Amino acid sequence: MQIILSPSQFNLTIKRLAQQLIENDENVSDTIFIGLQPRGVFVSNKIIEEIKLLCPGRETKYGLLDITFYRDDVRTEIHVSNKTEIPFSIEGKKVILIDDVLYTGRTIRAALDALQDFGRPKKVELCVLVNRRFDRELPIQPDYCGKTIDGQFEQKVKVDKENGEVVIY
Repeated sequence: MQIILSPSQFNLTIKRLAQQLIENDENVSDTIFIGLQPRGVFVSNKIIEEIKLLCPGRETKYGLLDITFYRDDVRTEIHVSNKTEIPFSIEGKKVILIDDVLYTGRTIRAALDALQDFGRPKKVELCVLVNRRFDRELPIQPDYCGKTIDGQFEQKVKVDKENGEVVIY
C-alpha cells in the first residue's frame, strides 16, 4: 500500500479543483455539477462545499447521477443501484461530471449515456480526483484533475472517506 494523497494533500487538492472550476466559469449559476454515484459523491460533496465557500450567495446547482444500469458490465456482475437526484433541467447547460478515479473510462461513458435521459447539455466536462492515465480503454480524458498516477493494471486506488487519504494497493 502506498499513500498518494495524505489528508492534508487531499484537502489542498479539493480546494485547487474547486478554484479551477470557478476560474473557468465565472458565472457558477449557469453550471451544473453532477457527482457520480457511488464513489464520486464523497469527492463531489467536498468540491461543492468549497465552491460554496468561494462563491457565497451564488446558486450552485448540484445533483447526483446513478449509472448502475448504463454500465456495460451490469449483466455480468450484481450491482446495487443508488439514488439519482437531478431536480433541474440540464438542457443547454454546462455540466461538470465529478468522480473520484478515472481508470478505464467505462464509468464516464455510462455517465454520458445516463445524462442524456435528463436532456441535452450545451457542454460536458470531467473533473476527477485521480487520473490513472495508462489504463484507459476508451478515449476519455479529464478536463480537471487533482493527481495523475501511473499505476499498474492490477493495482487499486481507494479514497478513504473517513480521513481523505488516497492510497494505491
